[in-house]
Amino acid sequence: MTGDETRTTASATARASAATALPEHSGAPTRAWRKRLLVAGIVLAALNLRPAITSFGALLEEVRDGLGMSGSVAGLLTSLPALCFAVFGVTAPRLARRFGPGAVVCAGMAAIATGLLVRPFVGNTAAFLLTSGLALAGIAVSNVLMPVIVKRWFPDRVGSMTGLYSMALALGTASAAAVTVPVTDALGGDWQAGLAVWAALAAAAVLPWLAFVRDRGGASAAGERAPEPPRGDGRPGERAGQVPALRITRSRTAWALAVFFGLQATAAYISMGWMAQIFRDAGVPAGQAGLLLAVTMVMGVPLAFVIPRLAARLPRQGPIVLVLGVSGLLGYAGLYFAPAAGAWAWAVLVGTANCAFPLALTMVGMRARTGAGVAQLSAFAQSTGYLISIPGPLLVGVLYQHSGGWGLPIALMAGLMVPQMIVGVLAGRDRTVEEEAVAVRVGG
Repeated sequence: MTGDETRTTASATARASAATALPEHSGAPTRAWRKRLLVAGIVLAALNLRPAITSFGALLEEVRDGLGMSGSVAGLLTSLPALCFAVFGVTAPRLARRFGPGAVVCAGMAAIATGLLVRPFVGNTAAFLLTSGLALAGIAVSNVLMPVIVKRWFPDRVGSMTGLYSMALALGTASAAAVTVPVTDALGGDWQAGLAVWAALAAAAVLPWLAFVRDRGGASAAGERAPEPPRGDGRPGERAGQVPALRITRSRTAWALAVFFGLQATAAYISMGWMAQIFRDAGVPAGQAGLLLAVTMVMGVPLAFVIPRLAARLPRQGPIVLVLGVSGLLGYAGLYFAPAAGAWAWAVLVGTANCAFPLALTMVGMRARTGAGVAQLSAFAQSTGYLISIPGPLLVGVLYQHSGGWGLPIALMAGLMVPQMIVGVLAGRDRTVEEEAVAVRVGG
């Protein structure tokens, strides 16, 4: 949500898209002013989907000193985004069916604003965790629903609107990393004010969504299902309109993709939470360390457009996986041997490696034949992947605290890149989960 991180989210929305669609208003054309207002709301919401994470990473040392926080607890905080995305993101479709997606996104922005405003002033670590969780819960539900809203309201401009959304997300991610330290310095070095200032941006995002609070998703859309593809004998596996009985957990490709998703998310959240601190401990000034983190995050802006298009043209995505993995290994090697001397190069290389996120989302769409298959695969890959990513940032914090340096944590980060490359190559093979599931059923 970088990198939460392009924070995304498209794989979870595949499962939710039918159930959470915005109403068509009886076929009447939507007024131009409402569409303009919705565009503003989408951009403002996207800008708020990562500052809660990267602003904390930029001031991690000050927060730890101010709250007396151990390295292990700081690691827990860097794992919290993945946990909240896994736990709260799955509630978004149900909430949208009940209250409407516009109302849920509006509430999500309010939760972000409240959490960011309150958490710097709570005075203890436990309350800081809880208020961070409130902000992350708002991010989680908005992550899932915003691309769905784009697809429903702008069906003829999904590409351009998704590009706008992705750029705003990356811009918010990088901006929080780059300017949090200078803003804190301008406010007299008060880290609490430096963190709380981001609540203003989230509060501004609430306003345009107030106009869409009363919108409700169409009830009929909840029943839409894609038919199952034919079996090996050419007969359909289910009656048309039923959910296909696809046993996704029996697909090796599905598991490979889920592990790939989890490992790339692990690398992204470690970067967002710890990269600035790695540079600061190497003697890089705090402001420059924030800019380096911003460089890492902003790499997702151009590559998020290039990688999916290139991946879709290739029958196998393994070569892209390997290029990104090698970039990560080179970046981590640089951080290990000369973190300050080549800091800008390492930031670019690690940022390039973190662009495995849009590649993972692209492969979700390519590894299933039907819409229903994509929905099942994306739900499985994202939920399993976020659970896999939870321990990584926490373990980095523990190793950092107990080893007294960054040697072991960076070695862990580089070591995780190797299985990421292996499972990524497996997930990138030219096959679909339906074929594997059918083969298991027929063979069994």
